[in-house]
Parts: sequence; structure tokens; C-alpha cells
Amino acid sequence: MRGLRPYGGVQHAPSTIARLFGAFVLIAAFALAGLLLPGTAPARAGENTFVEVTPNSVQAGSRVNIRASCDNANDRQAEVTSDAFDRVYLRPDNGFLTGWVTVPGNKAAGDYPVHLRCDNGRTASTTLTVLNMDQPTKGPATGGGGTADRGTGSMLLLGGVATVTAAVVFGLFSSRRRAGS
Repeated sequence: MRGLRPYGGVQHAPSTIARLFGAFVLIAAFALAGLLLPGTAPARAGENTFVEVTPNSVQAGSRVNIRASCDNANDRQAEVTSDAFDRVYLRPDNGFLTGWVTVPGNKAAGDYPVHLRCDNGRTASTTLTVLNMDQPTKGPATGGGGTADRGTGSMLLLGGVATVTAAVVFGLFSSRRRAGS
């Protein structure tokens, strides 16, 4: 049997101590190999500069959230500018820089660059698409719902009542025929 060794004619499983020692040796070997291999420097957080606008397509008059990173300078505020909303200052928030701004309701539709400028001199850009669609005041007159002819509703009601009456009368005649048979 696998993993068993003879001891005085009886097969015994390896002890828990021997298994733990083997696991420790294996973990130590992997850790030592990781330290000795060249080019395996640990990853460091905060080495990127970026700016994100959410949502990146928005109706004029709506609010957008901005999230950014200025490398290792996320503990200081940064400035974001755009022709879509002028200027906003981002503040530190859980390792990032965050803020929000409302796009003016009269802003023309189009793509607007959004620029991040950090205190440490780093910059980043993204694009915000502003939509300026007219909001319909009521639905199109397609013949359904509130735009249907007013007389149609009463005709449907009368047709429904007639169908139910016919079903009841048919049911009564059918039950009488069975009873008379």
C-alpha cells in the first residue's frame, strides 16, 4: 500500500510530525528559491498614473464620478480639467484620488478630453463623451396605450361580456344534454 511502511511486520502510516516536517521543508525550499532568483522584485502599489471617468458617456446635465492615481502621490489632491466641465479637484480616498462633477445641461454633444495634473508633475488623460439628446415629452402615437381610439375600449368590453355569456349558455346546455341522456 502506498504511504505505508513495515514496522515489525505491521504496516503503519507516516506520523503527523513527519508529514508536517516534509511540508515545512517544501515551503522553505520554495521561499528560498524565490529569494535567490534574479528579477523577482515584489510588485509595488501606486506606480501608475491614470484618470477614469464613470460613466464615460453621459447625457448633458448628468453627474460623472472621477477616480485617478498619481503614482505614489495619492495623499495629495490633484486637478482635473476638461472643456466638458471646466475644473475639479480630486481628494485622497482609500489609496486613490476621487471626486465628482456635473456636466452642464447646455453642453454641446461631443467627445471631450479630460486631463489629470498631479502635484508630482505626472499627467494622464481620458475622454468623456457628452450626449445632448432631446428628451421626448410623450410617447409616439402608435395606436397602443393612451393614443388608441376611445371607442375601442367599450367595444372590447362588450365583446368580452358576450364571449363569457356564450360560454355560460353553452355550458348549461351541455350539462342538460348529459343529464337527459
